[in-house]
Amino acid sequence: MRIVVDDALFDPGAELNRFTEAAEGMGAVVSFSGIVRQNAAGTLKAMEIEHYPGMTEKAIAAIAEEAVTRWNLGDALVIHRYGALEPGAPIMMVATSAPHRADAFAAAEFLMDYLKSRAPFWKKETTSEGEGWVAAKDEDEAALDRW
Repeated sequence: MRIVVDDALFDPGAELNRFTEAAEGMGAVVSFSGIVRQNAAGTLKAMEIEHYPGMTEKAIAAIAEEAVTRWNLGDALVIHRYGALEPGAPIMMVATSAPHRADAFAAAEFLMDYLKSRAPFWKKETTSEGEGWVAAKDEDEAALDRW
């Protein structure tokens, strides 16, 4: 299991290749890469991600460990960036490996839902109109109910 919280740019393709090469004996690898999305008005200049070092990694590792056990995973990878990120920049990645695809898919979705709603990150948008903190969304919170 690998958890990375860093401000450095990462290459999702290279990360997936490395993860897949290490998935010996597994029948499935599932990955998801998130990118900074432009807002509807097209005015987003940057998304600034803040976190509390140490606490964030520990929280993500705990939920990743739960996923590994709950879905009998071979491995899990979570990468999440912080700092000022422009639209189109990779922001996060989740990968899971398991003997069977259903477990790999379910665990990846679980991890993505957790990262979106519960991981200790704070997001501030800078637009051409100004700055503002991003509030939690009801639909993101509701997604956790299925787990």
